[in-house]
Amino acid sequence: MKQMMKKRVLLVDDHKIVRSGLRALIEMEDDLSVAGEAASGLEALQQVRKDNFDIAILDISMPDKNGVDTLRDLQRICPEMPVLILSGFAQEQYALNLIRSGCRGYLSKDADPEEIIRAIRVICAGRRYLSMELADLLATELTHPSEKRLHETLSEREFQVFFKLASGKSPTEIAEELFLSVKTVSTYRTRVLEKMNLKTNADLTYYAIKNELIS
Repeated sequence: MKQMMKKRVLLVDDHKIVRSGLRALIEMEDDLSVAGEAASGLEALQQVRKDNFDIAILDISMPDKNGVDTLRDLQRICPEMPVLILSGFAQEQYALNLIRSGCRGYLSKDADPEEIIRAIRVICAGRRYLSMELADLLATELTHPSEKRLHETLSEREFQVFFKLASGKSPTEIAEELFLSVKTVSTYRTRVLEKMNLKTNADLTYYAIKNELIS
């Protein structure tokens, strides 16, 4: 009998205990294997440049490069590798924006182990994984678009700039990180403020904290 090829998983999370728990969970399955670990977004990019993976499991909140930026860079470097977001933030806070940005599934870290494994298999099979909660969010967005929260009205790039501004980054820093001109970043900032009906960066930070988008 031909031996089954295990799906190769890359774990990206800055907490070693989280990676260890996920590794133990995944390694219990006959068809899955943890082929790499990264403690930061930059390490994840280094890993995918030198090795092949069937899926990356990615956290959002990381010190050097957040999950929003890392997702975008992973798609640029390795567009055929799907990404599952596994975050401490609840699905209603980030899921819709990140699904639109290209991730194939989103789960909170308190999801049942069985659901995490199921999501990995579904995504490795080439499909999206939508939890019941996320499916409800998407249905609400389609049937009641006016009920979107303000940050959900932003485009992918606008959301990226919003997240960085809310986290305290200056336009110059954002321009360097996103390979844009400062003028372009300022244009995005203006659009974000207009769409969200806010006036200052401090307002963006307050909104992000209030909506638990940053801690």
